[in-house]
Amino acid sequence: MGSYVLNRALHGVLLTFAVSVFTFALLDLAPGTYFGELKTNPSISPETVSILEKRYGLDQALPVRYERWIRAAVRGDLGLSLAYNAPVLSLLLPRAKNTVILTGLATLLAWMVAIPLGIWSSAGRNSWRGHMAETATAGLMVIPEMLLALACLWIAVHTHVLPIGGMISARFAEFNWWRKIEDLASHLVIPVVVLAIGMLPVLVRHVRSSMAEVLGSPVIRAARAHGIPSRWVLLRYALPAAANPLISLFGFSLAGLLSASMLVEVVMGWPGVGPLLLEAILTRDVYVVVSAVMLSSVLVIFANLLADLLLYAADPRIRSGLS
Repeated sequence: MGSYVLNRALHGVLLTFAVSVFTFALLDLAPGTYFGELKTNPSISPETVSILEKRYGLDQALPVRYERWIRAAVRGDLGLSLAYNAPVLSLLLPRAKNTVILTGLATLLAWMVAIPLGIWSSAGRNSWRGHMAETATAGLMVIPEMLLALACLWIAVHTHVLPIGGMISARFAEFNWWRKIEDLASHLVIPVVVLAIGMLPVLVRHVRSSMAEVLGSPVIRAARAHGIPSRWVLLRYALPAAANPLISLFGFSLAGLLSASMLVEVVMGWPGVGPLLLEAILTRDVYVVVSAVMLSSVLVIFANLLADLLLYAADPRIRSGLS
């Protein structure tokens, strides 16, 4: 178990390193710099711009800048934000926490709905409920997250039931602890629902296909022949047998929701990594961009590592193959 985790962690470190190199190279190839607009301002001398670029190390070659940054990053220093003139880590960590909260709740909601719905549709896959689930998931798959988010915002604006945008209300500091929880939960509803609905069709289809494959196996037919109730057959025998591909899908669903959350955060005004990354890309705030991309990569790698560990715990064949 220890060697398995160590091996997966080593692969994650190498992948994160490759992502940082690739991101640095792409930013260097892109036209313009953070101080590019200052060069077009006649009231600012070229000497002043050169001094600023030298202060932040932007006058050096790409390999030199990357080496300095990676050495500092190993010590926990991700550099200085050019736009905020503040350490990148202090900007990134609070927003990363907000993104994890949003993505985690959306993942939980999506799977809580997808598993029973997929089981229900697979049990009656040749009946009206199977066709209805197939049609509904196909319809939801063609709706972009952007359109879904805008539709939810339109409903919220016209119904005044839920708050629009942001994470907390303006008077959040004045609320008691219970009112703070209610306020945060009300702001979470729309972005969590949008993310969950966006992922739901894929999850339902995978659960349905995995269950349908297992339901035709000899083990399930034997269980039914012994007179075991249909519901018990589905939950006790079929679902554990179909768990392996679903556990693997769990890691990919977290990665997919993380990328989708970037867009939803921008549309909904959720103070996560997405708006910070978009702003940094537009202003060419290089160290914020690289750090945000690396953080997203780390979260994706962690999600897949979690899925691998769940597979290791659930499937004895994997444990015997690694021993």
